Amino acid sequence: MTQNFPSARIDFTQPLVPDAPRLRAAFGPPREVLVAHAPGEVRALLRAVDAAARQGRWCVGYLRYEAAAAFDAALTAHAPDGPLAWFAVHDGPQSWPDEAASGDASAPYQIQWANESERAAFDAAIARIHAAIAAGELYQVNHTAPLVGRLQGSPAALFAALHRAQPGGYGAHIDAGDEQVLSVSPELFFDWRDGQHGGEILARPMKGTAARGGTPEEDAAQAAHLRASPKERAENVMIVDLLRNDLSRIATAHGVRVPVLFATQALPTVWQMTSDVRARTRAGLDLVQVFAALFPCGSVTGAPKVSAMRMIRALEPRPRGVYCGAVGVVRPHGAADAQGHYRIAATFNVPIRTVELREPSNGGWAVRCGIGSGITADASAEAEWQEWRHKRAFLARASQPFELLQTLALRGGQWGHAQRHVRRMAEAAAHFGFAWREDALWRALDATAQAHPLGHWRVRLLLDAQGRPRTQAAPLAPTAEPVRLALADRPFLAAHDEFTRHKTTRREPYAAFAPTAPGVFDTVLFNEAGEITEGTFGNLAALIDGRWITPALACGLLPGVGRALAIEQGRVVEAVLRVQDVPRVQAWAFVNSLRGWLAATLD
Repeated sequence: MTQNFPSARIDFTQPLVPDAPRLRAAFGPPREVLVAHAPGEVRALLRAVDAAARQGRWCVGYLRYEAAAAFDAALTAHAPDGPLAWFAVHDGPQSWPDEAASGDASAPYQIQWANESERAAFDAAIARIHAAIAAGELYQVNHTAPLVGRLQGSPAALFAALHRAQPGGYGAHIDAGDEQVLSVSPELFFDWRDGQHGGEILARPMKGTAARGGTPEEDAAQAAHLRASPKERAENVMIVDLLRNDLSRIATAHGVRVPVLFATQALPTVWQMTSDVRARTRAGLDLVQVFAALFPCGSVTGAPKVSAMRMIRALEPRPRGVYCGAVGVVRPHGAADAQGHYRIAATFNVPIRTVELREPSNGGWAVRCGIGSGITADASAEAEWQEWRHKRAFLARASQPFELLQTLALRGGQWGHAQRHVRRMAEAAAHFGFAWREDALWRALDATAQAHPLGHWRVRLLLDAQGRPRTQAAPLAPTAEPVRLALADRPFLAAHDEFTRHKTTRREPYAAFAPTAPGVFDTVLFNEAGEITEGTFGNLAALIDGRWITPALACGLLPGVGRALAIEQGRVVEAVLRVQDVPRVQAWAFVNSLRGWLAATLD
């Protein structure tokens, strides 16, 4: 296919060499492509990959989950819907491309998701798993379901957005022609370094999840709860034990150890629990033997592996594909010997947080992304359903481009609280992984002020993912007081979303609550717990029991600049205000930095 980006790019950590830089490389057209369509072809393909790397070549590719039968016929799965294994062989890596210069990262794209998992089917699957656990058939099953949709636009731009949404870890974009794999997995399958007298291998299973908190205090509490949770620890240690057993097949005697157990890792949208399982590997090992011992990773099957995979096939109606398989790179390691042969290094992720693109057409690419979690005896359907929601958050970030946004008042050529707005935009840039060049923002603001030296203006300051600012100015008319507010007729389900805590152009959830009745200035929102949060474009204050309060950040709202000023001035204090408290409110106010403090009434 004609393309404006390399055929592959990888951005991996190198866990066995912790001080080494990230393995960040791109690859052009390959010298050779190796493909296996049947189980009997997979081992031969991996031998060819092993041999190519020992000759100094770099091999980038993937195995589908359904390739498991190539290593053990007892590991059942659906018939595959694509090649079981695919690897491109390259003479060597190239530099990571400058995405800003190439335009790849800023090219237009959008995913339209076609479905969501049905809760009734999810609950039924959890019940079946619990019954199997109670019957002693297994201990844990990793249950998953795919999200499907259609991509219009650039796969390279989508990968750039996914990479920002899930930075670090093990990112890979592989173009295999009519199929592309966009993986931003945080989970290491294995990192293996071959050696003359044996080698070293590290697996880092990821089991145990908690949502990130909306405030630093909530975030720390969520991490502490994850570390202490008996359920999450049990889920993790089951897979650690499984991987210890798998690694023992290729390890020296007494060579398997667990130096790290129950570590917590902060990802942008979730906390994850990981453990390290290391082993000294036997001399003379090859890539086929490593995969035969470990594939698929136990963290995406369950335990025991054979029983768990049998149940997965019964519960999940279609093949998983590259999701839950392996994506990685095999490369030469160390210096060549007298015959010009190398030892090899192989690093593979467990392709969770992975998007597969297939069947390109004028209508775009078919998109598939799996979401799942480990189900144990202690798992509840409601908690696991919420975990799936949290794990999908990286897709919400990346489904379409957006810009960071701040709205400022410009009066007589002077900015209102510009330093605070720039600081809040910097926090959002750090959160979403946007490039940040503060000097460029101030130049844009200075130019806007010089162009509008007189009058009152409403200025939108916008920043794209590449760190490029722009402004939009419109006249700001005075606001007659009191303004009329109306209470929402349903909960605001996005109250705790990251696009609520940080202001961006992704305003669709707010737009759905914009007032439609004549004369109504804004809508008063409340979360699923009945706690009042904010308006659709400003914060709120209420006089109750003789003091002014503003809803607490923990309720789920944008921490506006005007709100922060009112708190610092002692004009309001944070508190929880519920819908049931509305009859007791003596007065209302609408608050933002653009219009200040406006007296309000609630219809």
